[in-house]
Amino acid sequence: MGRIVHLDQNMINMIAAGEVIERPASVVKELMENSIDAGATDITVTVEDGGRKLIAIADNGCGMDADDLDAAFASHATSKIKDTDDLHGIATLGFRGEALASVASIAHVRTVSRTPDTDQAHCIEIDCGTKSPVSPCSGDLGTTIQIRDIFYKTPARRKFLRTANTEMGHISEQFTRIALAHLPLALTLIHNKREVHRLPKDQDLARRIGQLFSMLPVDELIPTETREKGIRIRALLGHPMASRTNNRFQYTFLNNRFIRDKFISHAVKEAYRGLLEANRFPVAFLFIEMPCTDYDVNVHPTKTEVRFYNSNLVHSQILSTLREKLLGTDLHMPAKLPAAPVTSGTGSGVAQRARRQEIADAMADFFKQHRPPAHQGQFDLRPGRTVHETPADRVAPPAQPAEVVAAPEMSERNFIQIHDSYIIEQTQEGFVIIDQHALHERMMHHILRQRVRRDHLESQRLLLPETFEVTEAQADTIESNAELIAKLGIELTAFGPKTYAIQAFPTLLAKSEPVAFVQDVIDLLATKSAALNPEDLLDEVLSMAACKAAIKAGQKLADTEIEQLLADREKYESTTRCPHGRPTTITFSMSELEKQFKRT
Repeated sequence: MGRIVHLDQNMINMIAAGEVIERPASVVKELMENSIDAGATDITVTVEDGGRKLIAIADNGCGMDADDLDAAFASHATSKIKDTDDLHGIATLGFRGEALASVASIAHVRTVSRTPDTDQAHCIEIDCGTKSPVSPCSGDLGTTIQIRDIFYKTPARRKFLRTANTEMGHISEQFTRIALAHLPLALTLIHNKREVHRLPKDQDLARRIGQLFSMLPVDELIPTETREKGIRIRALLGHPMASRTNNRFQYTFLNNRFIRDKFISHAVKEAYRGLLEANRFPVAFLFIEMPCTDYDVNVHPTKTEVRFYNSNLVHSQILSTLREKLLGTDLHMPAKLPAAPVTSGTGSGVAQRARRQEIADAMADFFKQHRPPAHQGQFDLRPGRTVHETPADRVAPPAQPAEVVAAPEMSERNFIQIHDSYIIEQTQEGFVIIDQHALHERMMHHILRQRVRRDHLESQRLLLPETFEVTEAQADTIESNAELIAKLGIELTAFGPKTYAIQAFPTLLAKSEPVAFVQDVIDLLATKSAALNPEDLLDEVLSMAACKAAIKAGQKLADTEIEQLLADREKYESTTRCPHGRPTTITFSMSELEKQFKRT
């Protein structure tokens, strides 16, 4: 007798359940999607013991008659596709016909359904694949399905379920994904007879996010929308200061289907480049609409992965939409002051304005009276130029005549430098504190990127080449990244078996020690070149270069230098954060000051 046997249908369904039904949350997802495809406008999800004891989904959709109810639990039975042509334009959330058969093979299922054209409902019960006949019963319009004791006949699967709270967390996540994508629906989630969420229909997206994520500053989300090249993109973007340590608060939807896609994740990351610190993730709610024929959803049983036929177009459209909006938005970080208690007798609006003006006048007087004297040996803030230092022993003088430093004239001084690191600037709304290094670093990064994109950084030949020794691994790094090193304006030549010579060095980095800088570049390339693509790697190197070229914390600046720094920041599209994502400026408003001094 042969060893190969045909599996019975219930065994086939149980194996399929291993792909489709990972845990109770998978059941909730599949059944809620069925309700949506059935045209429901009101869905209630009731769960007990994290879904292990009970999962019940009730909807007011189109329902099923007796024949459809009996056929619905058969393997690969579906009303959503008819032939192979339908696979090229799937517009429904479900279509495989696996979910109900898989669920019925691993739990006790009872389903009641009624269509609009009859007052008679019908019921079917299935116990781990064993069906009872369909019978008449009473029931509301739509479908109610109850799943009890999931995996109770497959203890090996059941023991892998986590605690009720953990499983409920996964259920809540699936509920949230569907709720965000379907604003017209009224949705309710109940766990152990306690209402977790009740979301009204036709809810505004920001309000729905506020209900689902009470910890997020919804009022600070940044909206944007574009429609180009057949792709509509809508998004609510979190302020950089609302970033998280993981990507839990990044949600992407394609035609109302929650998806995960590496190209889209990379586009979101790139949109926030330079606005976030390392290892921080932005808050983003992204909605994409495009023709069903432009992607394939038939990739994975859970349908959370898709394959775009033109992934580069999707990536570029998302990146440009998000990046343009972020760079065009004021992302200055407001100061977070401790809340001041409210006192009585705040006075009229006229009195409050008078107090505000009084504080402003006092600040102006302070700035006038505490004008520090200009120090000797000024530092020119423009890239690569120093007044107090002339590296003639290292860099040959430029051929072109020296430029004249002309700081903008200011009618009234409205700033001071404190601790030789921070600049306090008075504004009409209050004042701002500027990290002089972070601000100049951002400006330098802009300049470096612009020049590298045009060609490569301008360099000057050293009068005396500077040499340094390398290991074999470092020599390999230099050779494999020769093109990138050349774009930086650095010319390296072999000077012996284990020695390289620096023949030319970028003029923008004239303040840096060539050997130390080149060694840092080699170390960075050795650790990052394998993990990053060429564009990201170049940006990492430019960020390091900008940091080394920028003015330093603890560096005394003359008034003309500060004026030049404050004037130059207006030339760039976004200077709120340094290339590493740290804030350059913190804003203090007059109203916050008045609260702290209990003047309101």
